[in-house]
Amino acid sequence: MSNGSRPSFTFVDLFAGIGGFHAALAGFGGRAVYAVELDPQASAVYERNWGISPLGDITADATDEIMNVPPHDVLVAGFPCQPFSKSGAQRGMDETRGTLYWNILKIIQAHHPKMVLLENVRNLAGPRHLHEWQVIIETLRAEGYRVSDTPAIFSPHLLPPHLGGRPQVRERVFITATYVGLDRDSGSLEAAPPISNRPVAGWDPMTWHLETDLPLDADSHVEGCDLTESEVMWVDAWNDFVVQMWEIREGRRLPGFPLWADEWVLPRDLEIPDGTPKWKVNYLTKNAEFYSAHKKIIDNWAMKWGVYTDAFPPSRRKFEWQAQDTPSLWHTVLHFRPSGIRAKAPTYVPALVAITQTSVVGPRKRRLSPREAARLQGLPEWFDFGDQPASSTYRQLGNGVSVGAVWYALRALCSRDEEVLKKTAPELLAAILTAPANPDLVLNELHP
Repeated sequence: MSNGSRPSFTFVDLFAGIGGFHAALAGFGGRAVYAVELDPQASAVYERNWGISPLGDITADATDEIMNVPPHDVLVAGFPCQPFSKSGAQRGMDETRGTLYWNILKIIQAHHPKMVLLENVRNLAGPRHLHEWQVIIETLRAEGYRVSDTPAIFSPHLLPPHLGGRPQVRERVFITATYVGLDRDSGSLEAAPPISNRPVAGWDPMTWHLETDLPLDADSHVEGCDLTESEVMWVDAWNDFVVQMWEIREGRRLPGFPLWADEWVLPRDLEIPDGTPKWKVNYLTKNAEFYSAHKKIIDNWAMKWGVYTDAFPPSRRKFEWQAQDTPSLWHTVLHFRPSGIRAKAPTYVPALVAITQTSVVGPRKRRLSPREAARLQGLPEWFDFGDQPASSTYRQLGNGVSVGAVWYALRALCSRDEEVLKKTAPELLAAILTAPANPDLVLNELHP
């Protein structure tokens, strides 16, 4: 799908999911000539919205013997990171064989698209995957791409609303590469990352507000998003705790360390086994001191709410306050995590994940709706998930990319390598740099 009668450029969408990359590239005027996604449910949503079926297997379409991927100008991929071989002295492309990145490289070798944008979780740039990172950079440069060896990490909450930002912390690594040719010297292949992990245009992320900036659905009740009776009781109980602590602590904030009711003992009764990690010693000590300072109120509160009964599973006896001066737990954004209940100020939310940890909007007394979750990823209002279960929608959105972050990264890459692209891909360059800075101004016009 294109936003004009003639596409300004073509693209391929690998590991396409439901089409977050497609939204950005179609908004710039591009046309997909190939897309691939292994998950049939995600593929059905992709086809429903973008008019082409990506159902397929890249390991069958891009190999030594087969190349079913056609020529294109831009390659995008939210690819899984897999460990590469480190056997012997092997380096480069052979080292990636057997991984999905190897299939991406086969496509790049065959067609040398003018721009490549790869997206992955932040851990790809961490020490655990240092080897994988180095091999990716080396293999792209070996194919004639200018790419930074410094990770470009970015999150949509760092973008202001007028640039397509969203109130969601979703730090991802973007590998941004521009083709400069195989005959260039190595110096031309090195560059600074086009984006950095800091707020853009003077934006203060703490000024986000879910109520107006997302925006939230008008209705408090959304089918399938209500809290259970037990969840309401747990929040009511901890809210009572929060309100009492505000009163007796005379306006001082709650502690920043996690509170754990199962570890509330007096300091004289605290037993710490030998070999306990230092962080846990500190954690247990602070909980004992906190309990000692507020023992009478805590004991009465725990008895009132049955905190030490079966009504409170162990994970609901843990509580972490990150909501600064918010006066009530029901005014925060909540998360029911395996490690406990976490409360944050109603500014921005953590990255979308599975339904079991979907953010709870305190003032609405429910979880984020699928439509609100889609807005968090920057998808337009017309985007349609059909009649699939909400759990599938949450999972697909949790595996997706932020449209605003992709839009920002592509514009920044074009600005960085403008002189190269003027010669190699002038129509592509013009399509991206002359588009509005805010993808929201374009995406609603793409409705099929």
